[in-house]
Amino acid sequence: MKIFRKKKHRKFKKILKIFTFFLFFIIVGISGIVLYIKMSPKLEIKSANAFLMYDSSNELFFQGSGSQEWVSLDHISNNVILATINTEDQHFYQHFGFDPLRIMKALYVNITSGSTKEGASTISQQYAKNLFLDFDKTWERKIEEMWLTLKLELGYNKDEILEGYLNTINYGHGMYGIQNASQFYFDKDASDLTLAEAAMLVGIPKSPAYYSPLVNYELAKKRQINILYGLYQNKKITEEEYNQAINQELTIVGEKNYQDLSTIMYYQDAVMKELKQLDVIPDSYLKTGGIRIYTNLDKNAQKILEDSVSKNMDTDKDLQVASVMMDPQTGKIIALVGGRDYSTSQYNRAYQSTRQVGSTMKPLLYYAALENGFTSSTTFMSQETTFTFSNNKTYSPQNYGGQYGNKPISLATAISYSDNIYAVKTHMFLGEDALVDISRRLGITAQLEEVPSLPLGTASINMIEIASSYAAFANEGYKVEGHLISRVEDLKGNILYEKENKKESILNKSLTFILSDLLTTTYDASFIDYNYPTAIGIAPKIKHKLALKSGTTDTDHWSIGYNGEILTAVWVGYDDNRSIEAGDYKYSRNIWVETMENYLDGHEDTWYKQPNNVVGMLVNPITGRPATESDQNKRIMYYIRGTEPSDSDPVFDEILENN
Repeated sequence: MKIFRKKKHRKFKKILKIFTFFLFFIIVGISGIVLYIKMSPKLEIKSANAFLMYDSSNELFFQGSGSQEWVSLDHISNNVILATINTEDQHFYQHFGFDPLRIMKALYVNITSGSTKEGASTISQQYAKNLFLDFDKTWERKIEEMWLTLKLELGYNKDEILEGYLNTINYGHGMYGIQNASQFYFDKDASDLTLAEAAMLVGIPKSPAYYSPLVNYELAKKRQINILYGLYQNKKITEEEYNQAINQELTIVGEKNYQDLSTIMYYQDAVMKELKQLDVIPDSYLKTGGIRIYTNLDKNAQKILEDSVSKNMDTDKDLQVASVMMDPQTGKIIALVGGRDYSTSQYNRAYQSTRQVGSTMKPLLYYAALENGFTSSTTFMSQETTFTFSNNKTYSPQNYGGQYGNKPISLATAISYSDNIYAVKTHMFLGEDALVDISRRLGITAQLEEVPSLPLGTASINMIEIASSYAAFANEGYKVEGHLISRVEDLKGNILYEKENKKESILNKSLTFILSDLLTTTYDASFIDYNYPTAIGIAPKIKHKLALKSGTTDTDHWSIGYNGEILTAVWVGYDDNRSIEAGDYKYSRNIWVETMENYLDGHEDTWYKQPNNVVGMLVNPITGRPATESDQNKRIMYYIRGTEPSDSDPVFDEILENN
C-alpha cells in the first residue's frame, strides 16, 4: 500500500512539474509579447486607414474609415456610449480585448444551430479590423486581428479605444464617425443626441445597406427598438425611458443630402479599387492608410450626370444604369455613376462589369476602313444578305426593324442608320482580324473573337475601356487611359504616385476628323430617306456639334459621344440580362444628351479644325455621289484630298458589282 502511495505521489509530482513548466512557459511567453508590444511604437489610430479623397479642385469629398471631425469621448452623448457598449460589447471595460465567455457562447450557439448566427468580436477587435484590415475571412487575417487587438489594448486605455471606435465606425452613406453621422442624419452634434436618436444610429453599423433609416426606415426602426429593449432588459434605462424613446418621432434630415451621396460613393469605390492596382503604393499604406488621394472628380459634372440619371430613369423599373464622363485629352474620369442607388446596390457597373457593346463597336471598324482606302462615299448594297465563311458556315445578320434600302448606300448612311449589313460586309472585306487589331491598338483588352458578328458588338467590354477607345477619336488620334486618380501623397506631403499624362499617337489626325464628322450623321435630318438616323429623336436637344454612336443588343443599350472637350458613355440594361423593351432604349440617349448639353452650357460651340489635306464636298448623303440640283437632300462630307468622289468615279459600280 505504501509502495502504491509512493508511486502515486511521484506521478503527481511529475505532472505538477510539467504543469509548472508549461505555466512558466506561458507566463514568459505572454510577458515577452507584452514587453515587445510595450516597446514597439504605438498604433497611430487617428491616421490609420484615413483615405482622404480630394476632387479636381483639391476639396475634400471623402475620408474612409477615419473621421472628418474627431470628437472626444466627453463630447459624445452618454446615450450613444451606453447603447454602443450594451449592443456591441457588454464586458468592454472588463476584458483584455477578447471576451472568453462570449466566445464560448458564440461557439455553442453556432454549433448547435449549424450556422454563424452569433458573433463574438469585441469593440477592440472591430476597431482593429476597421482600421487596419480588409474583411477576408482567413486564419491569417484572424491572427493578425488578434495581434492588432492586443496592440490596441496595451497601447491605449479603454476610453481611448472607445473614442477611436466611435470616430471611425461606418454609419452608412459615406458617414464615418459619430459626429459626421449625427450631423448628417439629425443635423446636430453627437453630444446632443437623444436616447431614441442614439439607438437609431447605433443600429446602423451592423449593416449600413440594410439598417440606414434612409434605405429602409421600418427595418431601422425594428433594430432601434431591439437596441432599446436590450438596454431596458439589462437595467440600463427605465421602463419610462424605454417607452419614451420608442415613441419619439424622429426627423431624418439627411434626406436632403441623400441623392447627392447616393451615387458619388460609386466614384469613391472605384478610386479605392484603382488605388489597390497601383504597384507603386506600398502595401503598408493600403493596409493602414494615412494617405491623400487627389482624384479627377468634377463635382459639377457629377451633379449634372446624377441629375440627368435621376430625371430620366423610370423608377418603376428594375432597369440599371452606368455612365462615365471623361476628359478625352487626358483620360481623366471626371464623373461616374455605377448604378441607380448605391444604398441598395454597391455593384459598380461602370467600373466592374462587362457588357455587350452593340453597334458602338462600328466606329472602330470604320476607322480601320478609312485607313484601308474607304471614304465617306464608299458604298455597299443594303439588302438582306447571308454570308458564307469558313467550313461553309453561314451568317445572316438583320437590320434593326428589318429596314433595308435595297440599293447602294454610302458609309455615311451606314453610320447614320447603323446598318448591320454594311458593317459585316466591311468587316469581311477588310478581313476579320482588322477589327481586333484596331481594338487592341485603342487599348481594349477584352476577349475578341475574329467572327463575322464582332462589328455588331457581340463582345463584352468594360465601359471605361470602350470610352477610352473613343477618346482617341475625340482627341484626334492619341491613346489615353481612363483613370480616376491623378496623385497620391502620404500625410506629410510626400508624393507616392503621380499619373503621367503622356499621350501616344496611334491614329491619323485627318482620319479621326473625318470619322468624327461621320458620327454627327446619327442625328442629321438630311439623311432621312427609306430609314431614319438612329438618334433623330434627340436632335432637337442637341445644341452643340457632337459625335454620337448608339449601340443596341437584346439586353444592352449604349450611347457614347463626344467633342474635343468632353466624352460621355451611358449604358442601360438589367443586371440579370433580361431583354430590354423597345421603349427602354430612350433612357441612355436622353441621359447622354442632357448630360453633354448641360455640361457644355455656356461653352463656345467648338469643333475640330479641318486638316490641310482634308477637303469638304457637297454630296447626296445617301448615295455619296456629288450633289446635283435634283437632289433633295445635300450635305458637306469630308475626304482626304484626292479621294473625293466625282460623277465619273467608278468605285461605286465596282463595289456594287462585287456584291
